[in-house]
Amino acid sequence: MSENILEVKNLRAYYNILKGQVKAVDDITFNLKKGEILGLAGESGCGKSTLASSFISRKKPLEYVSGEVDLVGHEIMKMDEAEFKKLRLKTISIIPQYALDAFSPTKKIRTFIKDLAHQHGIKTDRAFMEKVEERLDLVNLDKSVLNRYSIELSGGMKQRVVMVISTILDPDFIIADEITSALDVSSQRFVATMLANLRDLEIIKSAIFITHDLSILYQIADRIMIMYAGNFAEIAPTDEIVARPRHPYTRALINSLPKVGIQYHDKRLSGIEGTPPHLLNIGDGCRFRDRCPYAIEKCEETPIREKVADNHYVSCWRWQELGSDLNVEE
Repeated sequence: MSENILEVKNLRAYYNILKGQVKAVDDITFNLKKGEILGLAGESGCGKSTLASSFISRKKPLEYVSGEVDLVGHEIMKMDEAEFKKLRLKTISIIPQYALDAFSPTKKIRTFIKDLAHQHGIKTDRAFMEKVEERLDLVNLDKSVLNRYSIELSGGMKQRVVMVISTILDPDFIIADEITSALDVSSQRFVATMLANLRDLEIIKSAIFITHDLSILYQIADRIMIMYAGNFAEIAPTDEIVARPRHPYTRALINSLPKVGIQYHDKRLSGIEGTPPHLLNIGDGCRFRDRCPYAIEKCEETPIREKVADNHYVSCWRWQELGSDLNVEE
């Protein structure tokens, strides 16, 4: 897994509004390896979905400001719409955040799939539809689903249909944006596991799984990247980041999750005090400093990205000084 599918360097993408610039993605650097699922986590509004949008669909008021994004040899931030359209579904694809609302209630699933394929210049001949039927079977859906309307399908079934459509051309890179947020717990687990299965079967090469639910990422992600208020906080292999988080925000997220075998009367969950900062014309400094129990005067300066261990990077002035104090609570 040494080959990188995606390389992102110092990416900045802002929302330009009348009052100024909302710095939703501000100096983000990371890579995605072939065969890897990278989990992207953080509170609502931290920039996760904006990061996805900057890759796949930069619609106003979101604008690319600076940085590089190399996707299997393509510098996609400099492509015009016509060039980029050739990559959609084949090289890069997305399972969108509001996928369950995407279906027309007046069209059968078969018609919906054909119409979408035609929009991307794909022939919907018998071979294509046979491939669709095979993929439906792969996600435990009968081909009879093609002759049903979306209103006849459960949320989990609709999500699986969307997964089939988004991966039908075996893309190199797929973005799964909050695809479990509207599902019950059993459906969440199935959909997340299905994404990992698609990777294992090499139907997709690599994926970014975006969620605010770290417990899902523990199941399928090879690495996890934490974002906070549009900034990079920490990235590491999943086991490493769970056992030895080095950023105070990462630790706070992990400690806010319920733990197996711990009763409420024995130990209450710890939340994160305060609220994230507004990103409109935000200045320098660590953006977590007003909520961080370890903040010092140095935190008024923007922290640099530092290497903690192999494949483990963090942006915090005090990660070395705090050391073991940043381990997750037992």
